[in-house]
Amino acid sequence: MKRKQQEDDNDDGVEKAVSPVLATTSNTMSTDLLLQSSSKLSQKQDYIFHGGRRHVRPYYFEFISHVNKRWTGKTIVDLFADEFKGRPRDYYVGAVKSGRIKVDGEIVPVSYIVKSSQKITHFLHRHEPPVMIDDVVILHQEPDVVTVCKPASVPVHPCGQYRKNTIVGILDAEHDLGTLFPIHRLDRLVSGLLIIARTAAKADFFRQQIEGGMVKKRYIAKVIGVFPEDEMIVDANINYNGSEGRSTAEDANSSGDDKKVKGKPACTKFTRIDTNGTHSLVSCEPVTGRTHQIRVHLQYTGHPIANDPLYLNQHIDNLETYIAKRIDAGERKIVSPDDYVYSSEDFSIDPMCTNCPKLIPQGYEEHDEALWLHCVQYCGTGWEYEWYQVDSLYSKILSFIDSKFYVIII
Repeated sequence: MKRKQQEDDNDDGVEKAVSPVLATTSNTMSTDLLLQSSSKLSQKQDYIFHGGRRHVRPYYFEFISHVNKRWTGKTIVDLFADEFKGRPRDYYVGAVKSGRIKVDGEIVPVSYIVKSSQKITHFLHRHEPPVMIDDVVILHQEPDVVTVCKPASVPVHPCGQYRKNTIVGILDAEHDLGTLFPIHRLDRLVSGLLIIARTAAKADFFRQQIEGGMVKKRYIAKVIGVFPEDEMIVDANINYNGSEGRSTAEDANSSGDDKKVKGKPACTKFTRIDTNGTHSLVSCEPVTGRTHQIRVHLQYTGHPIANDPLYLNQHIDNLETYIAKRIDAGERKIVSPDDYVYSSEDFSIDPMCTNCPKLIPQGYEEHDEALWLHCVQYCGTGWEYEWYQVDSLYSKILSFIDSKFYVIII
């Protein structure tokens, strides 16, 4: 799935949620804002359920950035138009004139040239992408730990375009668990066991074991083809390309003296569970923790995850057509977000917002496919958490169908 770059996607920004009283005058586009900080990340009334998806009611939000070396010397409008292409240039001109974009807390002209380290704030009407869940299932709860079954499509914590539509945000709204500290992360399209500490001390306990290499983890994947019956250990460096959002693998022992191996050392152990001749069910145990490690190591073996949009392209000529056919075949019956009809009871339209009256942000494409990769077990010294008990694990997985958007098995 592709989305246009929006301000939410830039790592240079620091975010702050606000609940404003907003007054505008159409002639000058001047804006008076009274900001009230919110103590909770999310509340139940923040969400709208439509077409099988959890949407977030659009809300006002302030992004805070500081001018870096690349931005220095640009006009304030050129900076935003070049760096944050999710909105048109005319929007940024209006936002600067109205004071929604400020430099060091002051309204500046559109021709203003920014200087290094200056503070830039952007107050906007934020629309989040939807996620394909109603709630987050709590598996186990203790005074200082909670484990949940993370559904596919929802990020673990605020990042990119997502803030309230995250595991942490939804748990805050629906279960009021207080401050949460996820001790590991799962990719947005990956499902399964997620361990969350409820205190900083417990989070530090887990962190020390993870950094000390004392934690073992296990996933289940559905892959293309007949995976080898014998246990396979992949020892191949992983090189993550941030601009492309994907990793590549290279055999750590294959390079000659004149060629330096790229990436970081990575190791994953794979064991076949079952196969039907077309796909295989594989147990995956990553020894290290690199970006997309299981996914790219499975591709390296020649048996990528059978619906992976990043690492399956060499096996299916047109992956988008393949996914569309799956949807058209009725394997996932949900309503397109574009079918949403605006109601003033859901949210108020912002006169400057480039997304209103739509509920979803511009550039969102609804063809989210739950990745066939599911986390089932984490264990360390003195503790162990599982998606289900081991004796019933495989039977549970085999009966867990894609209508729940967790994992699809043979």
